[in-house]
Amino acid sequence: MCLWKLFKQCGQIYKLTALFRVMEVDFLLIGQGIAGTALAFELSQRGKSVLIIDDQKHHSSSRVAAGLYNPITGRKMVKTWYCDALFPLIEPFYEGLEEATSAKFLFKKRIYRPFLSIEEQNEWMGKSATDLFADYVLEIFTTPQYDQKVNDPYGGILLNHSGYLAVAQMLDAFREAQLPYISHRREQFDESKLILTDEGLTYADVQARFIVYCNGLAASESKYFNFLPFHPVKGEILTTQIALDSEQIINRGVFMVPTKARTYRVGSTYSFKDIYGGISAQGKDEILEKLATLIHISPKEILAHVAGVRPATKDRRPFVGVHPSFTQVAIVNGLGAKGVSLAPYCVKQLLGQILDGHKIDPQLNITRYL
Repeated sequence: MCLWKLFKQCGQIYKLTALFRVMEVDFLLIGQGIAGTALAFELSQRGKSVLIIDDQKHHSSSRVAAGLYNPITGRKMVKTWYCDALFPLIEPFYEGLEEATSAKFLFKKRIYRPFLSIEEQNEWMGKSATDLFADYVLEIFTTPQYDQKVNDPYGGILLNHSGYLAVAQMLDAFREAQLPYISHRREQFDESKLILTDEGLTYADVQARFIVYCNGLAASESKYFNFLPFHPVKGEILTTQIALDSEQIINRGVFMVPTKARTYRVGSTYSFKDIYGGISAQGKDEILEKLATLIHISPKEILAHVAGVRPATKDRRPFVGVHPSFTQVAIVNGLGAKGVSLAPYCVKQLLGQILDGHKIDPQLNITRYL
């Protein structure tokens, strides 16, 4: 046999072998938003191998999220849902992620919430001394704090254990860090290629023990999770320059998150109409109108205007759990506007069931819809 024919045969054998080359991992994760990133990091900490498939769309809801974590929320200023379970995990979890990626994206900042009335001021003077709120209330102010630039004639409440996560920076840092046990593929997930087996599953050239859907609203199109009542909500955020110096997040009806000197991210809207229509003049006007009720100075310049569709749920509770019929298929999804706060707790709940045999909190478990 001539040398050329031998080389040709060897080349054909190599190509044939490559066709049957299989990647084996413990977990296949679909989506690398807040939930997918948190889950992959937690798995790597447990020594489990992970492949993440994500198309890296830059308009995903995670990438435009404000990333706030706030223990006292809403118009009536109540403790956020499951506050005492969620908040002890938040800062240690993301600090661990910062250390692993050698990046900075967690910013601990106090949140200042102006009082709307003297009655509210009196109410919080009493609440702040109780065990229910003492850990989250740093200080109560009874006089204005910003030289009449903020609408706070009755003072306000300064919150502890609060701040924001620069989500887009976190997602990029995690993908670029090349952490042990974690691999990435930039591609569109195609569920038709997924085959469940007795040992787990195969997806194209991948074999895994479990697959977890962390891909936001795209999970609603999955044949495994189309029974879950997603309730998508569009949110819009402005980045603007304001002649106000504050190291604190100011939040009442609208949030102002300082990102650098006199520059703030301001939002957000909650719209159930024109969900996929992108930014809108109506959204911009709504944010500016709310801002005008919070501060007495007008923005100098709008630097950016972004929109994203949150994977919210009908009952405003996350979707966490293993499929009732296919134990190798699971989901962590539906984190809505509070993804930063919810993700560490939710991924620990899921892995507590899959790896440790514990039961998932019934208020999170997808079995509530069966």
